Amino acid sequence: MSFRNASLRLARVAGARAAASATQKRALSAIATAARPALKQNTKIAGVRGVKTIKFNGTDEEIVYERADWPREKLLDYFKNDTMAMIGYGSQGYGQALNMRDNGLKVIIGVRKDGASWKAAIEDGWVPGETLFEVEDAIKRGTYVMNLLSDAAQSETWASIKPLITEGKTLYFSHGFSPVFKDLTHVEPPTDVDVILVAPKGSGRTVRSLFKEGRGINSSYAVWNDVSGKAHEKAQALAVAVGSGYVYQTTFEKEVNSDLYGERGCLMGGIHGMFLAQYEVLRENGHSPSEAFNETVEEATQSLYPLVGKYGMDYMYDACSTTARRGALDWYPIFKKALKPVFEDLYESVRNGSETKRSLEFNSQADYRAKLEEELVTIRNMEIWRVGREVRKLRPENN
Repeated sequence: MSFRNASLRLARVAGARAAASATQKRALSAIATAARPALKQNTKIAGVRGVKTIKFNGTDEEIVYERADWPREKLLDYFKNDTMAMIGYGSQGYGQALNMRDNGLKVIIGVRKDGASWKAAIEDGWVPGETLFEVEDAIKRGTYVMNLLSDAAQSETWASIKPLITEGKTLYFSHGFSPVFKDLTHVEPPTDVDVILVAPKGSGRTVRSLFKEGRGINSSYAVWNDVSGKAHEKAQALAVAVGSGYVYQTTFEKEVNSDLYGERGCLMGGIHGMFLAQYEVLRENGHSPSEAFNETVEEATQSLYPLVGKYGMDYMYDACSTTARRGALDWYPIFKKALKPVFEDLYESVRNGSETKRSLEFNSQADYRAKLEEELVTIRNMEIWRVGREVRKLRPENN
């Protein structure tokens, strides 16, 4: 696939952004105009810096809360009497706990003593008896109980945890899985405490790395119970404290449905399946492993997807050759028509609890880690990803 001269492309974008009026800007396609939301200062919330209203198609509006609404000094004052008890120290627990600690909040960790997470926490500077405790002890000490155990572990431990969530505490989740599918998980939050959710849109490692870079991940927040009348405020503040750059409102139900759906679709399962299908067709038609990998994965992840992430799909189309654009415009409706029924089936499987049931049944097995590793080894040994390991070594930055 060929590209236009990078300097001309960037100059065009810079010129478009600098134009003072709409007539001076380069005309966008109808698709691009519909896809790109207009962002304006929210005039309905006077005196609050950073709060934005995003308008889509001139009708649908969403309020977005930014990190500027909760500077570090405000966070410290808001949480000055609180102790954040992080229960679980996996990917999300690790990232969120360290970010809160760096933001100056009082944070303690609750995990099984002498387990892998306990040892990892010590390596990260948490001190047994001071900031590192067993689960029940941490919950008793915390005013915010942040339950970031795995979904299966939340289900298995809830009977012992629930009695410790006493009046005045705030219960926090980063996934709607357990409360929404309570008929399967048996996690039914108490009705006399605030129950909130902050769901970063990325792994805990990304939550941490973006925070350290001074950036911030985007997150959603939701409220299950608002006993104090301040649950929304608590969730927005905690979203910033754990490392979010901006946060938008959802519900527990919508969060878990969109999350499970996305992971199985475009984010992981769907994209992996698409990569494999394209790679295999290329190999079956005589293309070399290197060529098949580069045309399937390397060019996508190194050249095109970063453009989509930074500027949008319309920009990526415009950055490519006329031949590439013509083919993509002709074929994306065909892919959509073929794939939409699959995505509809997937969403229904998420909504009706089938995916939750499958996850709980598998992840609750005593030997689930060994079984999971067998499946992951299969992926590692696929030709496409073995080729990928060799191709990555050839990148200039790795030499």
